[in-house]
This record gives sequence, structure tokens and C-alpha cells, in this order.
Amino acid sequence: MSRQSDATVNHQVLEQDGLPEHERRWAIVSVAIGVGMASLDTAIANTALPAMAMQLNATPADSVWIVNIYQLAMVATLLPFAALGEILGYRRIAIFGLLLFTAASLACAYAWSLPTLVIARFFQGVGASAIMGVNTALLRSIYPARMLGRGLGTNALVVAVAFAVGPTTASLILSVWSWPWLFAINVPLGLFAYFLARKVLPHTKRATHKFDALTAIYNAGGFGLLILAIGEGAHLSDAKTVALELFGALVFFILLLRRQKGHAAPMLPVDLFSRPLFTLSALTAVCTFAAQSLAFVSLPFYFETVLGRSAIETGFLITPWAVLVGIMAPIAGRLSDHYPPGMLGGIGLSVLSVGMISLILMSPDVSVFGICWRMAVCGIGFGFFQAPNLRAIMSSAPPERGGSASGVVATSRLLGQASGAALVAFCFIISTQHGETLALGLGAAFAAFASIASFMRLFVQQPK
Repeated sequence: MSRQSDATVNHQVLEQDGLPEHERRWAIVSVAIGVGMASLDTAIANTALPAMAMQLNATPADSVWIVNIYQLAMVATLLPFAALGEILGYRRIAIFGLLLFTAASLACAYAWSLPTLVIARFFQGVGASAIMGVNTALLRSIYPARMLGRGLGTNALVVAVAFAVGPTTASLILSVWSWPWLFAINVPLGLFAYFLARKVLPHTKRATHKFDALTAIYNAGGFGLLILAIGEGAHLSDAKTVALELFGALVFFILLLRRQKGHAAPMLPVDLFSRPLFTLSALTAVCTFAAQSLAFVSLPFYFETVLGRSAIETGFLITPWAVLVGIMAPIAGRLSDHYPPGMLGGIGLSVLSVGMISLILMSPDVSVFGICWRMAVCGIGFGFFQAPNLRAIMSSAPPERGGSASGVVATSRLLGQASGAALVAFCFIISTQHGETLALGLGAAFAAFASIASFMRLFVQQPK
């Protein structure tokens, strides 16, 4: 056997129980940078939309596509990339995603018109999808089984904090530079993560089945039309158009299920949803991220319109949520190695719901401290949910289906965030004076429902 073959064998043996500590640290850095950039760019462009629209001579309605196309590209391609990860290796897909995301970020920075920026954002979303679709599965290979909760806690920290500080980061950048720098900052970070990933990310065992391109098209059509319908429905667009989009999504999903029938590893993992723990965990994720999105889209309006705070104050007032997520996520990850995720997630989401209700009950003359401790309570609750939930999803799927499970993790998060943002728009449409309060109340209800779904996991059996 050649020296190269020996190295490959050794690497595969190491992969079974994670990487050695010195390799693990750098692998986590590479994954964290990719996940952080993909999550940050989900929210960072919102703040700069007015500036982009003005410079590119676009209408506000047209400029929304700068945000929408990124989410559509991600949702439509997440599961196909997760499936490809199982076939080609998670490492290869992650490296491809980093390279594409970095190149697309550079194209975004040099975009000279709205169409060119939208096209660049589409490819940026595809790159982000490749990163997010396999990152959780990669963690399963990077960390030893006994430390998986810790690794998922770190991942949860990066995702939650990146999404939470997106608007604040955008405001800080725009106060010094123009909007292209929102994308240009990704280039050096992306190149560093790309070259590091090539060196340190582990090789994983590949599946033997082939990739079905037609299935991927059906998947993209179904999820893409579903997100479009949710967004347009929330804005009370033409009912016929929304109905047509929903019908189209239904047709694509039916074709997808028929195409996948009897497949050993379906792209839309309906076989995994037959496991109650997996289904409840995915439902918990969708509802929780919907609650988070409802909060983070509506809170700036609430702070500025209802409480009379400035835009700069608003950025700092949101910070306690992100900080407490950063503190609690690693703690919850370690606890999930010893306690049931259903219990940890249920407690955390109950706290989140209470925290969001406390925000609604604030008086107009509330102090800065009064706002901050309520935001901190929300951050504690959210931070306590994510890592245990990730562990529940990944542990309820067989190791060979890690890519599918990872794809469901990312898809659940995006569906929740997109639905939450759409519901905020709906709240503002039906109530111009109390839209912010209505959105926060709806977020508290979603968190409470997610808490119930999480506690229900205590009564289902862990799959063998």
C-alpha cells in the first residue's frame, strides 16, 4: 500500500471519532467563518437597501429583490447540496461553497446596476447554501461523539450572533464606507477560510447512490415557489398570483415525492420525518426561528417608533440579545451532552416567550436598563434552545444520512426566518399603529408553541 493510501486510511479512522485537537481547532475556524459570513449576509443587506436603491436608480419595491433572491437561492438549493455532500463528500461541497461565495461577494461589491447585483446575490446565495447545507454534518466528523454537543453549541453561537448583529454591523460599515464594502469584507475572510478548509477539513465516507438532477429541480421549484407565495401573501398581493404560486409549489412537491419513492436516501428526507424526534425537532426549529425573525425585524421599528429611541441607540439595545446568546449557546451545547435536548429546548423557549411578552408590556418611558434586561432574557432563552435542538436532529438521523439531516437543519432555519419576516410585513399591513406590538406578540406565541413541541420530545423514543 502506498504512503498516500496509508494517509487516507488513517484520516478515515480519525474521522470516526473526530479530528485530533490541534486539527479540530483550525477546522472549526474554517467552518465558523463560512457559516458566519453566510448567516450575516442573510440580514446585513436589509439596512443598506435605501442606499443601494438610490445609487443603482432602483425603486424600493425592485430593490427588495437584493434580499429576496439570496434567500430564494439558499432555500432552493440547500437540500440538493446536502445530498451532493453525501455523494461527493461534505468537505468538497464546503470548499466549493466558500469559493463561490467569495467570488460572488466580489461581484456584488463591483455591481454597477440592480440586475448585476441581483445576479451576483443569487450566486452568493448558492455559495452560502453549499456552506450551510453541509456544515452540521461536517461538525459530526470534526468532533468526537462525546463532544458533539460542545461543537453544535459553538455553531449555534456563530449562527445566532451573526444573524443578530447583522443590522448593527451594516450600520457601522455604512457610517464609514459605502454599501459595496458590505460585500467586499467577505473577500479576505472567504479566501482565508477557503485555503484553510482545503488543508484541515476531514474527508468523509461517500454514499454509493447517484445524484438525481431532476429531483433537485423539483426540490428547487417547490421550495422557491413556496417562499415566493409566503412573501407575496404577507404583502397582500394579488390572490390569484399567490394561489398560482402555492399550486405550483404543491405540484413540484408531489412530483418530488413520486420521484423519490423507494429511494434509499431521498433528497427531501421524508424517511427521516417518520421519526417523531426528528420531526418534532425540525418543527421546533421552524417555529423558533420564525419567532426570532419576528422579533429582529419588528424591534427596530418598536424601539424607534413606539419608544422614541434613535437608530444608533436601537443598534446597542439589540446587543444584549446577541451577547447572551453567545454566552448561553456553548453552555447549552455542553449540557446537551448530559441532559435531554427536549427538556433544555423547552425551558429555553419558555424563557424566550416570557421575554418577548415582557418587551410588549414595557411602558413608553422605560429605562435603558429596563429594555436591556428584557432583551437579555430573550437571548438566554434563544441561546438555550439552538445547540440541544441541533444535537437532537443530528442524533436522530443515522450517520450515513448526516447530509440530509444537515440540510433539514438549514432549511428549517431559513423557512422560519423567511416566514417570520413575511409575517412582520403582514402585521404592519393589518395594523399600521400597532404592527410592532402585534409582531412581537405573534413571536411570543411561536416561541410558546415551539416550547410545547420541544417538551413533547421527552415522550418519544430515541431512534437506535
